[in-house]
Amino acid sequence: MTTLLAEVKNGIAVLTLHRPDKLNALNYLLVDALQAALDELEADPRVRAVILTGSGERAFSAGADIAEFAGSVEAGAERALREFVRRGQRLTRRIEAYPKPLIVAVNGIAFGAGCEITEAAPLALASDRARFAKPEIRLGFPPPWGGTQRLPRHIGRKRALQMILTAEPIDARQAASIGLVNRVVEHASLLAEAHLMADQIARHSPAAVAACLRSVTRGLNVSIDEGLAIEATQFASMVGTPDIRQGIETFLSRRERGSANRARG
Repeated sequence: MTTLLAEVKNGIAVLTLHRPDKLNALNYLLVDALQAALDELEADPRVRAVILTGSGERAFSAGADIAEFAGSVEAGAERALREFVRRGQRLTRRIEAYPKPLIVAVNGIAFGAGCEITEAAPLALASDRARFAKPEIRLGFPPPWGGTQRLPRHIGRKRALQMILTAEPIDARQAASIGLVNRVVEHASLLAEAHLMADQIARHSPAAVAACLRSVTRGLNVSIDEGLAIEATQFASMVGTPDIRQGIETFLSRRERGSANRARG
């Protein structure tokens, strides 16, 4: 059964978590399929941006598939770490460091691993029906796919601990107000708004977009001096490319035309 739907149109790829009867819970098959799809889309020069969303009207993803990972836990810590934790952390690290803009379009509940994917994504839009929660503590363990690390960095230690320790959900507008998502849109226009954002980014140089993503992601958790060195390296990588020459030439010619028009006026 297909657990991940993929479509590429006009340079924008849409990946859809497709287990609607399980609220798009992330089983091992779906996690592996998502990893493989991201690898394939990265290598495709036609793809300028990726949108990730969920199937159905109720959920982006309700989290990891508890029935499946329970078997890994039962087999002991070594197997649980190998099959469940490391698999999930590889996925969220891949999403966080993805070299093409990746926009999560949260169409419903994003609990557990669904919330961790949202935290890892560079950009996120939320339907006004979306809700976010960290319910892992109710199952007797801390969030294991990066949630204890990324969430405090995004929203602050106290807000993150409130979510992690109480397991109480927050709505989309709360998520936007604390910086977990970029903004909230009407449910019916979620994918259209995600496509609009992707189009706005895709019109720019792919190499420059990738350099911006690398600068922010790599520099986020280092000292300012190290971050500035990363920024300088990414700038240097663009010097001498046709992208920067064309960008500067376009800007200068536009300014010259504007000056000429003002002079005539």
